[in-house]
Amino acid sequence: MDDLAAEFEAERGRLRGLAYRMLGSAAEADDAVQEAWLRLNRVDAVDNLAAWLTTVVSRVCLDVLRSRKARREEPSEVFPEPVAEADPAGEAELADSVGRALLVVLDALGPAERIAFVLHDLFAVPFDRIAPVLDRTPVAAKKLASRARQRIRGSSPLPAADLARHRRVVDAFLAAARGGDLAALLDVLAPDVVRRADAAALPAGAALEVRGARAVAEETQVFGKRARFAATALVDGAVGVVVAPRGRLVLALAVTVEGERVAAYEVVADPARLAALHVTLA
Repeated sequence: MDDLAAEFEAERGRLRGLAYRMLGSAAEADDAVQEAWLRLNRVDAVDNLAAWLTTVVSRVCLDVLRSRKARREEPSEVFPEPVAEADPAGEAELADSVGRALLVVLDALGPAERIAFVLHDLFAVPFDRIAPVLDRTPVAAKKLASRARQRIRGSSPLPAADLARHRRVVDAFLAAARGGDLAALLDVLAPDVVRRADAAALPAGAALEVRGARAVAEETQVFGKRARFAATALVDGAVGVVVAPRGRLVLALAVTVEGERVAAYEVVADPARLAALHVTLA
């Protein structure tokens, strides 16, 4: 038993990373890994421990994703402030290591698509091993991963050079916001920049529209802590920002770039509007 426990512990980090990408929740990932350990203790022998554990964790995650979809849970508060402060089990660091934009895009996939993509594209599991997890043929599993890949990567109507420039500008805006750097914000915002927002994104009584670089920059300083949970992504084909504490999309910024500056951005927080956005990796 001691030898088996040691072998399992050697796999724990990989299994947790696998489950986290599948579920987007550190707590649920830990539960899935623990369930694999409990099941391991109920079998007589395993020929290939790593492969067996990968299959079991994947099946547990698939059940969780299907249950989650069946419940059709509505999001709670749009951006509860405790999320911005708490960091259970190092979840913020885990999300950063995976990539918040990737977690947001993965969360939009169907359960089978997500499992197939994570296993094949992120962990190099062959389709003949993925197929039994999904109860599909290898060909069907390959199609699921391909469909997920297309949805994740997306495309933009912008020429490559413009897309790269917009990404630099938005990255600069995010870096300034994270640091609360007023001078850097003023440098990246156009003098007549306009910030618009859904009421759900703002404190009660806050203006739905703010104009001018100074006003927008000072406001961004106040709410800049949200930038910790932000990442660049393609939002409806343009470079924008997703804000995803614990990997779950709660805000999106549709950004307009002109030249080397942000000319305008809209903060989308209404659940129906968020659900209608097409978010892919930038």
